[in-house]
Amino acid sequence: MAVTFAPHLWYANNAEEAARFYASVIPASSVDRVTPLPAETPSGPAGSVSVVEFTLAGTPVMAISAGPHHEFNDAISLVLTCDTQGEIDRLWDGLLQGGGKPVQCGWLKDRYGVSWQIVPRRLGELIAHADKARAAAVTRAMLRMVKLDIAELEAAA
Repeated sequence: MAVTFAPHLWYANNAEEAARFYASVIPASSVDRVTPLPAETPSGPAGSVSVVEFTLAGTPVMAISAGPHHEFNDAISLVLTCDTQGEIDRLWDGLLQGGGKPVQCGWLKDRYGVSWQIVPRRLGELIAHADKARAAAVTRAMLRMVKLDIAELEAAA
């Protein structure tokens, strides 16, 4: 049996709603199963806590609606890597729907409080360029941006 990995997100409530929202915005995503726990837990009576299994961009994710615990913060973020500016724009606008907040350097916080990074695939190559002056120029350009702009990053290089 192979070991697998999936992030697990704890929502005070609305894990299923969040998973359905993400699946509506992110390609190759789906809600795969919602399981209300059949026994009482520290978070509530039988049926009040649900485990949500879903797929984001082809990657398995789990979530739970189990009451207040710890709020999401920037120590963990979910990264969506894009090939085109159109993809960046669509995902950025989609994840901000309903009360999300833009942050900085391609980061945003969605309406559920989850931090996301929407980044162009090319960014990694540009900031790792052998010409350190070019890499630094790209980094400085990125640090001035909120939503990342591929053309501006390329121009900085």
